[in-house]
Amino acid sequence: MTGLLVYESNRLISTKTEVYLYDSLGKLPYRKVGLIPGTSRYTSEGNQNAHYYLRLNTAVMLYKAGKVSYLLVSGDNATRYYDEPTRMRADLMARGIPASSIYRDYAGFRTLDSVIRANRVFGLEQFTIISQPYQNERAIYIARENDIEAIGFNAGTGFPADWRNRLREHLARVLAVIDVNLINTQPRFLGDPVIIGETPPT
Repeated sequence: MTGLLVYESNRLISTKTEVYLYDSLGKLPYRKVGLIPGTSRYTSEGNQNAHYYLRLNTAVMLYKAGKVSYLLVSGDNATRYYDEPTRMRADLMARGIPASSIYRDYAGFRTLDSVIRANRVFGLEQFTIISQPYQNERAIYIARENDIEAIGFNAGTGFPADWRNRLREHLARVLAVIDVNLINTQPRFLGDPVIIGETPPT
C-alpha cells in the first residue's frame, strides 16, 4: 500500500506538470519574476552544493536573457547564522544582478511555503520557478493545485542523486499530494503584501 502511494504520487506529479517545464531558453516564456527556492550553499559533508550554484547561475542566465525582470529568493532564515535568502542575494549581486532586482522571502521554510507565499504575499499570479527538475515538478504541482500559473526552468542536477535524495523526494511528493488534496496545508507565515517592482526590496 505504501509503495503504491509513492508510485501514484510520483506519477501524478510528473504527468500533471511536464507541460509546464522548460529546458530551452529560447522556448521559455517571459515572466516578470523568477522564484529561486532556497537550499544550503554547502552539503552536509562541507562540500559545495551543486544544486545551489546551478540555481543561481541559471537565474542569472534568465535575467540577462530578459526572461525575468526580478528574482525572488525564498528560503530558511531560522537563525542569525543561517540566512538562505541573504546569502543568495549576495551571491547573485556578485554575479552582476542589481540589488533593486532581488527580493527576499525569509519564510520559505519548504517548497509549499515558497510557492504559496509568492502568490499570497508577493502578489504573483504567474512566475518562473528556477530549480532542479524534480523540485520544479513538485513546486509546479503545488502551485497549479492552488490556481497559481507557475512554470519552471530546469537548472540541471549537477550530479546523480544518491539514494537518500531520491528517497527524500519520493516522500516529499507524497506529502505534497496530501498537503494540497487532503489537508489544504498553508504557509507557516504570511504577512504584509509586497508588490515586486513597486515596493522597494529590503
